Amino acid sequence: MGGLWRHRPLSARTRIPRIRTRRRQPPRRRDSNRVVPTEDSTPAAHLWRSPLLGDRREVELGAGRLEYFERGAGPVLVFAHGWLANANLWRDVVDRLADRFRCLALDLPLGSHRVPMRADADLSPTGCGALIAEFLAKLELTAVTLVGNDSGGAYSQIATAADPDRVARLVLNSCETPYDEFPPPPFDGLPAAAKDPAVLGQLFEALGDREVRAAPVAYGLLIKHHVDDLVSDSYALPCLANPEVLRDTAKAMSGAASAPVHAAGQRLIAEFKRPVLFAWGPDDRVFPLANAQRYAGALANARVVPIPDAYSFTPEDQPELLATAIAEAAA
Repeated sequence: MGGLWRHRPLSARTRIPRIRTRRRQPPRRRDSNRVVPTEDSTPAAHLWRSPLLGDRREVELGAGRLEYFERGAGPVLVFAHGWLANANLWRDVVDRLADRFRCLALDLPLGSHRVPMRADADLSPTGCGALIAEFLAKLELTAVTLVGNDSGGAYSQIATAADPDRVARLVLNSCETPYDEFPPPPFDGLPAAAKDPAVLGQLFEALGDREVRAAPVAYGLLIKHHVDDLVSDSYALPCLANPEVLRDTAKAMSGAASAPVHAAGQRLIAEFKRPVLFAWGPDDRVFPLANAQRYAGALANARVVPIPDAYSFTPEDQPELLATAIAEAAA
């Protein structure tokens, strides 16, 4: 991340801490998907998920089992995170919306997940977009508001462009546009490093150090305000703890390319007439607000809502403002 590959990894093997929690038995919904407790009794730190996300569920897709979290009832909101994040990114947003909406937060195989995909899973941009589209189809969701942050926004555009019928509106939050590279600088060195999972793993060993993790060379470029250690550990440590998670991460990062994102954006410009909201931080140092404004101007039905005092991980920095913007868009 952001220059991290110029830093030497930690010499000692990273120790994955454990946390103590009480077992929580969430309520069950009557549907065909498996329901399991949100938290184990003593999960390792890299496995922690916030109880604010609701019930933990799994769905079997062509690429493998996908973990997701469900809370609330009403119009459907589906949340997609990006690289080296997971469903925890949306915890405070979900907490503010679950009284009015059915919130489904995905745990995509992008580096901070707990359930690895099959070894032959397609995790290219097209494959990750197809994963989101297949999720919507598998759960038979309609009139969905699809919300994507960071590279999750890129994949959400690909999913919507390929199969727009289930998406009633799109919320793009600080992510790639047809005018950005994927991945954007200064993360554009990651695809080359990810060609060899062992090299990527050595690079990410530095993320075991919370001081390095919070620096501008890593998450400090993406998150403006302090993040709880539990959340930060859940983002940074899975690649260090599970070789299969690292394998998935390397596949997603090494396959990153601008062309599929640009093509999806151009198709949305030409064909997608439904509402698109750009929730964007003017302070974002990775995804320029000007590109979001240009994209909104090219789409048939789009607007930009500035989210002040936030970097790219807006759900961490300003969950209240982002939740308000999403609720207004999905009303």
